[in-house]
This record gives sequence, C-alpha cells and structure tokens, in this order.
Amino acid sequence: MEMYHQLPPGSYPKSKLICPALSLHEIENLFMQDEFHFPIAVKPDVGRMGLLFRKIDNMSQLRSYHSKIHVDYIIQEFVTYPVEVSVFYYRFPDQQNGTITGFVKKEPLQVKGDGRSTLKELIESYPRTRFRLDEMFKKHAGQLQDVIPANQIFYLSEALNLSRGGKLVNLDNEKDDNLHAVLDGLSHYTGFYYGRYDIKCSSVADFKAGKNFSILEFNGCGAEPHHIYGNENTLYQALAEILNHWAVLFKISRYNQRNGTCHWPFLAGLKHLQNAGKHFRQVKKLELHQDLIHG
Repeated sequence: MEMYHQLPPGSYPKSKLICPALSLHEIENLFMQDEFHFPIAVKPDVGRMGLLFRKIDNMSQLRSYHSKIHVDYIIQEFVTYPVEVSVFYYRFPDQQNGTITGFVKKEPLQVKGDGRSTLKELIESYPRTRFRLDEMFKKHAGQLQDVIPANQIFYLSEALNLSRGGKLVNLDNEKDDNLHAVLDGLSHYTGFYYGRYDIKCSSVADFKAGKNFSILEFNGCGAEPHHIYGNENTLYQALAEILNHWAVLFKISRYNQRNGTCHWPFLAGLKHLQNAGKHFRQVKKLELHQDLIHG
C-alpha cells in the first residue's frame, strides 16, 4: 500500500489494506463501506511471485481467505482490461528523461476446451503444465472431471507471474517516444527512479497514449527485469543484463546518497533482509495450503 499511495490518483485499482486480526463482520462492513463489488483480487501487502494472489468471486470465498491468511493483505478491485504488460524503467535523478530497458506482454496459463476432454485431460496434454501437474490438480481438484465446452478458455492461474505459469512475449518493437513520455510522467510524479511497472490496459496503443490502463504493482530496487525471459536470451546475456541493471541501481543510489538521502546502516539492512526472508517463508507456506480458497 505504501507504493500505491505514491502513485498518481486513479492510476491504480481501488485498494484497501486488511489486517488479519479483523473479525469477519468487520471485513464485511469494510467491503460494503468502500463499495467494492465482486469479483475482487486479494494478495499479501508484502508478497512476491504471485503467492497468495486470488480472484474472489463471492463473500464466502472472502471469508475463507481471511480466516486462513495470517499476514496483512490487500482487497483490490479486479481489473478487467484484457492486456497485461510489464515495463522496466529507470531515470537518473538529475535527468529529465529515463530509459525503458524492457517491455513485455504477459500471457496467462490457460487451456481451451474441445467439448470432449475433461479439465484433467486438458491439463495433462498441455506442455506448459507438465512440471506443475501436482499444483494444478490440487488447485482445481473440484473441477478436474468437468468437460470444458469447445473453444471455452479455462484459466489455470489468474496471476500472470512466471512462477505461476505466465508467459512473457517481447514487445521491444513497441518502445517509442510516446511510451517513454508516459513512464517519464509517472517517474516525475512519484520520484521512483528505478523499477518495474506491472500494468493492465485496454491495448498497448491506449497505454502508450496514456489512457485506459491501471498499475497493478510497482516493484522497486528488488524488481527482476522480466524481459530477460521474453527475449530469447542466452544465460550469459541474461546475467549481463542483470549486472547492467545493478550498475544503474548503484549509480542512482550513490547520487541520492550524495544529495542527502539517508540510507540504512549495514546491520539495519541485514535485519530487514532477515525479516523479509522470514515473512516470505510464511507466505510460501500458506500458499501450499490449497484449501485457502478453491481455484
């Protein structure tokens, strides 16, 4: 939520931070007071890799999610724009214009029905799920024997992260002055100099025109440059790209430090990393409980 509050108003989905200590009655009241409508998205306030992200379709599912999660989480309006993109951007603080190092489109993990095969059979025959069969069978246990109608799309995961089965498609050919102008505008508003925006939009053209888009997340210095996966890089090329991003991050950090930005001492940073690791292990453990909510 700290990141959302620094983004321009209206550029991200309506969101509400929820404490797991709240009662189910309090959750229902907050839901109505803030005028949320199903479906909604829920996810940890501090998370990664799409862990514990769920699409919630009704109050029963929300109650189930809330009663089983033990970390702060966010209720968020579900963004229905059909296209999701990821943009990695940096700008040196003493410069007006920044650089887009990566622009990719995310495609979901999904299968298409043929009117004859069960969901289980479709999953088993789909190459992109061959290393995730146990996960898929647990997640969709109640629907495995359903026959999916011909040409109907069944989403195996609503989260488009690579770790949840998403696929990245290179959009380098779409990078232009209009796209840079949109990202420069965001950077000058927020003061975010380095990181990755995950965005849903009506189309790539609309996003480049600065309209009909919503920022799902902004990931700062810990962000991974997703484009290393979507550009058919060799391992050497991918590692070189990561090192280049680290060099940029170092230069930005050094500039900010020299111009008065305070930084943590070593022990404070170490403690933060240890606490973050502990939190992530807790979130990952919760994710393994597939009864958090069905699907």
